[in-house]
Amino acid sequence: MTRQIVSVVGGKAADDPNATTYDSVNPARTGETVARVQLAGDAAFAWACSVAAAAQREWARVPAPVRGRVIASIGRLVEANAETLAKLVTDEIGKPYAEALGEVREIVDTCDFFLGEGRRMYGQTIPSEMPDKNLFTFRVPVGVAAVITAGNFPVAVPSWYLVPALLCGNAVVWKPAEYASASAHALYRLFVAAGLPDGVLNLVFADGPSTFAGLDAALAEGTVQKVGFTGSTAVGRQIGELCGRHLQSPCLELGGKNPMVVMPDADLDLAVEGALFSGFGTAGQRCTSLGTVLVHRSVHDEFVGRYARAVQEATVGDPSGDVLYGPMLDHRFAERYEEYLGWIQPHHKVVTGPTGRITGDNPRGGFDGGGGLYYHPVVVDGLRPGDRLFMEETFGPIVGVRSFGSLDEAIELANRPGYGLSSSIYTTDPKAAFRFRAGIGAGMVSVNNSTSGAEAHLPFGGNGKSGNGSRQSGVWVLDQFTRWQAMNWDYSGRLQKAQMDVAEIIPDLEFRL
Repeated sequence: MTRQIVSVVGGKAADDPNATTYDSVNPARTGETVARVQLAGDAAFAWACSVAAAAQREWARVPAPVRGRVIASIGRLVEANAETLAKLVTDEIGKPYAEALGEVREIVDTCDFFLGEGRRMYGQTIPSEMPDKNLFTFRVPVGVAAVITAGNFPVAVPSWYLVPALLCGNAVVWKPAEYASASAHALYRLFVAAGLPDGVLNLVFADGPSTFAGLDAALAEGTVQKVGFTGSTAVGRQIGELCGRHLQSPCLELGGKNPMVVMPDADLDLAVEGALFSGFGTAGQRCTSLGTVLVHRSVHDEFVGRYARAVQEATVGDPSGDVLYGPMLDHRFAERYEEYLGWIQPHHKVVTGPTGRITGDNPRGGFDGGGGLYYHPVVVDGLRPGDRLFMEETFGPIVGVRSFGSLDEAIELANRPGYGLSSSIYTTDPKAAFRFRAGIGAGMVSVNNSTSGAEAHLPFGGNGKSGNGSRQSGVWVLDQFTRWQAMNWDYSGRLQKAQMDVAEIIPDLEFRL
């Protein structure tokens, strides 16, 4: 039976008979509805934030080590339900099951890392410049975090926000992507089963305009103190502008045009393997997906030939099987991807064969698409720096190729689109690797590895069009969900004025040997 899903606020189903509905369909079999979702109106998001604000005060009083144990319980619950959750992710967004299982594993890793941070919410004791006075710093929760996430990683990426935000003593209002509602609802239930009090984590299903209007209202009312957003650069700009008007600094994790540089001394087999996975895993629908391969002209033809063969031989199909990738996430991404295919110009060379949707009239070998949102993988050689395919993010299974002559040229080309999320270089020369690291504007650099891949204890995030410099994962994300508070304690029994009543020892600066 089709799941019927509604928002959950303050621990109760927020059923609204006047709300609109959205059908989350299986993109591998578009006639199959995974969940029917009730979308909340403009006022619901702001109301959820006020509910969260009331619950947050009590949650912040729970000792941080105890909150850490709740995070540990979430990890164990997700681990125990890993296969069921991964299958739901595969059914709802078409991610190959092996990848979906890895995504669920990432939640467990995140919980395992942060459970200990509840005992390491360290401040400092600092010596004062005056006698009989001590100085302290404390990490304090920001308050209510409004978290808005995309659906290409429907459970892993939300955990990057939810786990540290809750650990730090904040309450959360989470708005997931509509097309990943069933996965989000399942994850919410696992979090709540760990013992979170009502109202500490709230789940709101809404479309983009309603969410934006509700967030605007909540910021004006003062019931949101932090915004976390994962999505497109265009929407990230709007979120950033809105937060700026309310003197807030959001955590923005946005798109990417991630470059891979292949040097003359690169292991080409390894580089092809990395380019295949990062370019076409999840059908190229990751923020860290490979955008453009920059290949030294001396190995250009050999690399392109090997890469084209690898792509042509890769299996595209049912995500429950052993495939490189399955369907597009949703109809909206399929339609947008067809626009990207229109960016292919006469001076480009498609080296991988057919393009467009896989159908009976446009099959991929013996696979006719089976009525799903399947698209041919495309590698386009001959990109020029002014091309849209070179400059703009293409969220789908298409990778560009451009040759270069020197490492400095490669770095300049890699930085030119203005994104700065992930990057990669294939080389056996440590000097080249470190020169690339120093010159690239990306927040993440891989050497002899793909542009895709994150670990729970490393900072994740981008610069430029890819984000505002905020970081997720590892200890660095704690700065997103806590604020530093300074305290001074004067026990001298008199008023000591800083920079005025300073204890001082007078030196004899005229002394000479």
